[in-house]
Amino acid sequence: MKNKMFSGIIILIAIAFFSCKKEYTIGGSVSDPHVDMTTYDYLKTNPLFDTLLLLIDRTGLKDELNSSGTFFAFTDYAIQHYVDAKREDEILKRNDENLVYTFDSLDFTALKDSVRAYIFKDEITRDNTTSTGRIFKSNDGELRLVQLIPSGDYTDGTVFSTPPKYIYLNKMIATENGYPVPIDSTGIPGLKPGQLLKTLCQTTGIITTTGVLHVLSNSHTFTYYADDKN
Repeated sequence: MKNKMFSGIIILIAIAFFSCKKEYTIGGSVSDPHVDMTTYDYLKTNPLFDTLLLLIDRTGLKDELNSSGTFFAFTDYAIQHYVDAKREDEILKRNDENLVYTFDSLDFTALKDSVRAYIFKDEITRDNTTSTGRIFKSNDGELRLVQLIPSGDYTDGTVFSTPPKYIYLNKMIATENGYPVPIDSTGIPGLKPGQLLKTLCQTTGIITTTGVLHVLSNSHTFTYYADDKN
């Protein structure tokens, strides 16, 4: 999987720099975002999503994915981060450093709702969220905060008159009183550190024939597993 992932990230980087060939929006750039295929079929065109597609198949979510409004796709890296973290937990639990734990060791029935947490009935785009953010309900019933936040990485006014903005998908850890209401782009009152788990979208605004597709950063861990434990 590591070799496949390495080649996948090269392909995604190439797509980022030659977006006109793939005709979709990346970061803050503007181009034709439409692709003439379903969300599932589009994911099949990039090896960076090979393991994601296996996960979708084994959880039986292909049709639900293609009938959704928005999918925040996590890459094979995110799944590998999850498998590695689960393996560490199982090693400690079983006290067996030689434990073999791979993607095939996962409980796919139990993970169905975990995948559905990235699928939304609503169409979520740059146009219908802000730096303050909007709360959307995912298909597993959980609430997610989606924000469009200006980047602080670009300070040269001769290159960018206004800083580019990036979509973030955020998991909110519910308090005893339920989910909080977002107030501004810096955080949510009443939440302790670690209760808002933020993930950058490295590619945004792909419009397939069945919905909107955003791609989460390679540093993300599927289900926010590592972050949730901190």
